[in-house]
Amino acid sequence: MWALRRVVRADGGNGELNRGAGGAAAAGGRGESHSGIIITFRVEKGGTVNDQVISARKVLRSGIILALAAALYLAAQSAGYAQATQASPQDRPFMVEYYYKAKWGFAEEFIRLYRKNHYPLLKKQVEEGRILQMKTERPFYHAGEDGRWDYRVTIVWKNSVVAHDDYDDSVNSKKLFPEQQAFKREEQRRFEILLGHWDAAVVPVDMDKP
Repeated sequence: MWALRRVVRADGGNGELNRGAGGAAAAGGRGESHSGIIITFRVEKGGTVNDQVISARKVLRSGIILALAAALYLAAQSAGYAQATQASPQDRPFMVEYYYKAKWGFAEEFIRLYRKNHYPLLKKQVEEGRILQMKTERPFYHAGEDGRWDYRVTIVWKNSVVAHDDYDDSVNSKKLFPEQQAFKREEQRRFEILLGHWDAAVVPVDMDKP
């Protein structure tokens, strides 16, 4: 059975190796004539000793090659990450907050009509991949007339182009609401009780970035 032992020693300058245990000489009787550290791999099989000599120069050369390979790999990874994080706005999700302010006493009727007639059309855009996420919220506390709002719908669009394009939802509207006259009448009522509506596009701010 083979056994491998490593012996590290200083070269005496003449390149010769000391004899191993049992009087067996190193392979060839000499190591490499390089000054510095010489690494001897001593292989034993059946009592026979075979010393394989590797100079410090060879070890150093192998280490440099491995270090260069690792550096190139890390550089490629960093370049790929930078390219992903520096994507153009057309390739990044785009978030918009839509605020709705109903007339006093009509907030519940507004959200009922919104849920019935408008929300299903938005869900269709989710199925089409145009909308990535959406949620609806209302304030917990009351606010003054100037700053109050009744409902906020936050939509994360696929990108800014999709958020502002001339999307026609009439096809989905006719499929979802065959009774178009009733649909249009209820949508008109929803806007009649709406006192104010505004949009706010928001972007993240990295607080850890100087």
